Amino acid sequence: MQQVLTLCAAPGALAADTLATAARLLAEAGARIGDPTWLAPGEAADIPFDAERPVECLARVRVGLEDAPVDVNGGPAAGRRKRLLIADMDSTIIVGESLDELAEYAGIRDKIAAITARAMRGELDFEGALRERVGMLKGLPAATIDTVVDGLQLTPGADVLVATMKAAGAYCALVSGGFKPMTGAIRQRIGFDEDRSNVLHVADGVLAGTVGEPILGRDAKLATLKELCAAHGLALDAALAVGDGANDLAMLGAAGMGVAFQAKPAVRDAAGFRIEHADLRGLLYLQGYKVSDFATGSVAG
Repeated sequence: MQQVLTLCAAPGALAADTLATAARLLAEAGARIGDPTWLAPGEAADIPFDAERPVECLARVRVGLEDAPVDVNGGPAAGRRKRLLIADMDSTIIVGESLDELAEYAGIRDKIAAITARAMRGELDFEGALRERVGMLKGLPAATIDTVVDGLQLTPGADVLVATMKAAGAYCALVSGGFKPMTGAIRQRIGFDEDRSNVLHVADGVLAGTVGEPILGRDAKLATLKELCAAHGLALDAALAVGDGANDLAMLGAAGMGVAFQAKPAVRDAAGFRIEHADLRGLLYLQGYKVSDFATGSVAG
């Protein structure tokens, strides 16, 4: 079988009859299907298939299961396991936006969060929106950064994702439009090989209201993907990129497996793969890992 359809959901939410419906929809779309395989009972399964128009088959299943609490993805069976993970941080590897958390302590969370949301939907220039929001935090005690770092919450499955891919020999990079203290803490906490992000300027113990240039945004994320692939002797097809915002679109489109994770609508619609219902372990299921293959994360979320 040359293609594989992967279904994944929250634990216990993938019913056997949903799997059977997906197989039926594939067959009705003209696919020749093989025997389904449970990757995690009640949570994830693969259906191998051959088809002249696999993209159309995938679309047929997605439409047929659009009301089910299940993620439907498909692609070539060959090369599923990726050798590079490049991940966004805010609202992907961690819950929420770290800049919004800083704004909470400045008493302007709602104002800054509204700008963040527009930037992540692609309605605002990312770099300009970042400068504007950082400027609004001028004078905030620098010690607030440590408080925010201590409260960062991992998205469920983040630690298992990184631990399992590293155990299989993949290189894992955290590449964020956020800030170095946060990405450094998350890198150490769950074992990313490296982190790249922006620098908040501090002067006299308070935030200066400026950010280091050049700002790490959409183009820099794409450039990092290409750089890391070249450094490790990998084709772009060997990379898995994951993110949720408009500044992730370029790297999602260039990677062999670009996953929109609980993403903004424009990002979800443009990405080749999407996860809405499963947690970050869904990225492992997309690569054909079974739950018995999972490595234990270094720190629980």
